[in-house]
Amino acid sequence: MSMAVSAKLVKDLRDKTGAGMMDCKKALAENDGDMTKAVEWLRQKGIASAEKKAGRTAAEGAIGSYIHTGARVGVLVEVNCETDFVARGDLFQELIRNVAMQVAACPNVEYVSTEEIPEAVSEREKAIEMGRDDLAGKPEAIKEKIVSGRIGKRLKELALLEQPYIKDSTMSVSEMVKQVAGQIGENIQVRRFTRYTLGEGIEVAGSDFAAEVAAMGA
Repeated sequence: MSMAVSAKLVKDLRDKTGAGMMDCKKALAENDGDMTKAVEWLRQKGIASAEKKAGRTAAEGAIGSYIHTGARVGVLVEVNCETDFVARGDLFQELIRNVAMQVAACPNVEYVSTEEIPEAVSEREKAIEMGRDDLAGKPEAIKEKIVSGRIGKRLKELALLEQPYIKDSTMSVSEMVKQVAGQIGENIQVRRFTRYTLGEGIEVAGSDFAAEVAAMGA
């Protein structure tokens, strides 16, 4: 039997999750007022409703940016949704900024998802792992199994959606996006991103100070 919950608990859960008041009330009632379980309940509900919409075309959306303090790292990101109305909404705009911040915070991330990672990258990583000293002498089948596990872990390190969300490490970026999609009621997809790091790719000529001093004294 569902229990009655206080308005304060409902408000606290709403502040924590951004979910609607009635959803928060139901989540708490279904979980005997347990805040942690209620958060999980809402997350599962959001993900479930988002995945039902995942097959729908997300052709609208917006491009957002984030410049990190000190202006040494900048990010552009494109996130798609189904309607222009949602794309202009505060919740969607906040999602874009959070995704862009995540990209800035993860310098090793190169792809949106593991599905995007080219086969050539997977094969290169496999070749590196197969040649490691700690696998020398092991049977081929065992090596393959160990390497497969390591490759899976390595590819996840390269994918944005697999990262722990910087504002709540109990969920992945993928789960965070699905949660927002559940709240908004549309299919949402992170499409692409570009990260700019100040000075990246510039070869700075080093000066031989000792040689310069010697030349001046000659």
